[in-house]
Amino acid sequence: MYEGVVQDLIDELGRLPGVGPKSAQRIAFHLLAADPVDISRLQDVLGKVKEGVQFCEICGNVSEHPKCRICRDERRDLTVICVVEEPKDVLAVERTREFKGRYHVLGGALDPLSGIGPEQLRMRELLKRIGEADIKEIIIATDPNTEGEATATYLVRMLRDFPGLSVTRLASGLPMGGDLEFADELTLGRALSGRRAL
Repeated sequence: MYEGVVQDLIDELGRLPGVGPKSAQRIAFHLLAADPVDISRLQDVLGKVKEGVQFCEICGNVSEHPKCRICRDERRDLTVICVVEEPKDVLAVERTREFKGRYHVLGGALDPLSGIGPEQLRMRELLKRIGEADIKEIIIATDPNTEGEATATYLVRMLRDFPGLSVTRLASGLPMGGDLEFADELTLGRALSGRRAL
């Protein structure tokens, strides 16, 4: 334990996702040793992010405008929506350069143990978008973990009664360059059940 404000800084940094106690301590001491100009620049950026960044009124992605750049892009396919958990997932899908539709960011995944139910996610907004536009396909791209699977199952049940709407899920299975002998049973099982004709 350090004294006063140093420990407060370590504690606050430790509250960030993915930052454990050792990393928080390392970052804190880096900041203490940093040039005051660098600290000032970091403070300015943090202030600008908090003041200037908002969530897109259509999809829920982060944006500096009421509509994000993807929702403003008229070349995107308006009939296909890829549903993701977080804004960082939009970037992951965009990096593939394969998807030309639009997104819907839920703001998380169902996790009853943490008190996150459908009401805490942007489910109603998704239903509204489907009801107001001519959406032909919803691609569910939630994480392949317990919460993501629960969210996907909930979405499938919620969307199956929309006439003419195709609901698909991202395929999951073996990574490129992976060895079969090192794949866990669940991953290998999904790869088998999701196999396709060549």
